Amino acid sequence: MKPLKLIIFLLLFQLIACESILDKDPIAILDAGSFFQSEADAVQAINAAYNPLLFNNTNNNFYWAFAEITGDAAIPGGDGSRPGITEMESFSYTPRTEEFNDFWKLQYKGITQCNLVLDHIDEISINEVVRQRIKGEALFLRAHYYFLLTQVFGDVPLYLKVTPPDQLKIAKTPKADIYTQIIKDCDDAAGFLPISYTSENTGRATKGAALALAAKISLYKKDYTKVVDYTQQVKNLNIYSLVSDYGSIFRENSQNNSESVWEIQHTNLELGVGNFLNQWWASRKFLGYGFAEVTPTFVQAFEPNDPRLKFTVASNNDPYFGLIYKNSFSSTTFSPRKFLQADAELTQKADGDINYPAIRYAEVLLWEAEALVELGRVQEALVPLETVRARSRAQSTNVNALPPIVSTDQATVRLAVRHERQVELGFELHRFFDLVRWDVAADILQGFQNGKHEVFPIPQTEIDLNPSLVQNPNY
Repeated sequence: MKPLKLIIFLLLFQLIACESILDKDPIAILDAGSFFQSEADAVQAINAAYNPLLFNNTNNNFYWAFAEITGDAAIPGGDGSRPGITEMESFSYTPRTEEFNDFWKLQYKGITQCNLVLDHIDEISINEVVRQRIKGEALFLRAHYYFLLTQVFGDVPLYLKVTPPDQLKIAKTPKADIYTQIIKDCDDAAGFLPISYTSENTGRATKGAALALAAKISLYKKDYTKVVDYTQQVKNLNIYSLVSDYGSIFRENSQNNSESVWEIQHTNLELGVGNFLNQWWASRKFLGYGFAEVTPTFVQAFEPNDPRLKFTVASNNDPYFGLIYKNSFSSTTFSPRKFLQADAELTQKADGDINYPAIRYAEVLLWEAEALVELGRVQEALVPLETVRARSRAQSTNVNALPPIVSTDQATVRLAVRHERQVELGFELHRFFDLVRWDVAADILQGFQNGKHEVFPIPQTEIDLNPSLVQNPNY
C-alpha cells in the first residue's frame, strides 16, 4: 500500500465537514465539541482535510480542465457528454456551468475542515509535537484551497473560522488580501511542520511545501524579491534534488522521490480514491474517455530531441500502455501520457495509482529563475534554468539537444524561462494560469477576452444563495 493511505479513510469522515458551505447547516458546528476528545480524533479530522485534494469521481475535481483545456495544450475530445469541458475551450461557459459549482463547493469543504481543526486543536490534551504538526497541516491546506479559489475565481469570501449559517452570507474579500492571509498561513505552517516524515506519513504537508506555496503566491503577487527568498529557504532545507529520470516522476513505483516537494496521493483499491485522470485522459481506443487531446501547438513547442516530449505525449506508433498508439486514437493524433497506466496495473480504470505532483523541485527552480529575470538579475537566472535543462539534456539520445541558454538579454531569457515551464510542466495543470499571470492569454488563446476571462464566473448557485456576492465582471 502506498504512503499516506489515510486518504482511504477520509471517506469515513466526510460527514465532519459541511457538504456545501451555504445550502445546509455545517455539521462541524453541531458536533465538533463532542468529537474532539483525543489525539486520534484530531488526526482523523486533519486526515479528512486532505480529501478535497483528490482527482476522483467523488470529488468531480475539474481543476485539470480549467488549467489545460482552457489553455493551449489540449482540446476536449470524448463523446460530448461533458458540455462544460467543451465550453472551456471555446470560452462559452457561464455561471451555470456545472464544473465551477462543483469546484467551489469542494474547496470550501476543505477550508471548512481546516477551520474545524484550527478552531479546536488547542482545546484537547495531545502531544505537543503532534498538535503543532496538525496545526501546520491545517494552515497549509487552508492556504492551498484559498489559492486555488483565487486562481479560478479571483476575489472570494474569506472564512477563517467555522461560521454559523446566519453569518455565512458575506461579500468577497479582495484577492490581494487573501494572498496576504495565505502567506501568513504558510509562514505559520512552516514553523510548525517537519521537514520530512517517516514512510507511513509520506504525503502530509511539510515545511518545504509551506515555503514553496509562499514562493508561488509571491510570484503571483509579482513580489520577486520574496520569491527568491522563499525559494532559497526551500533549497536550504537540503533535501530536494532533481531525479535523473524525468519519466520516473509519473510511474507508480518511483513517486514521492527527492524531487517531490508536495504530492497529492492516490491509490488503486477500488474505493474511489485513485486518480481519475487515468480514465478521463486515456484515448477512447484505450477504453478511456479521451477528454483531453494534445494540440499540435503543444507538441511543436518542444525543441528537437527533447526527451520530455516522449514522456508527456503519445504519438503515432509509440508504445502506449500495452498498445501501439495510432493517429486514429485522437482527433489531433496526440494524447497525454502523464497520469496514465496500463490496465493490468489497476483494478478499475478510474482509480489510477499515479499521484499529482502539485509542487516539484523543478518548478521551484523555475520560479527562482523567473523571479531573478524580473529583478534584472539575468545572469543569476541562468543557473536554475540550466539545472532544469541539464537534466533533460542528459536523458536525450542526442548530445546536441537542449543547448544551454547563454544570452543575458532580459527579454530573451524571460521567454526561455516561460518556454521551459511549458515543456517541463506540460499537463501538470499550470498552463492556463501561467498565460493569465503573464498577461499574454489574449495573444495566444482564441476567444479570450481581456477583462473577463482572467477568472471564471462565480457559480450562479452561490450567487442565488448569497445576496452579498457580486458576479465577476462581464459574466
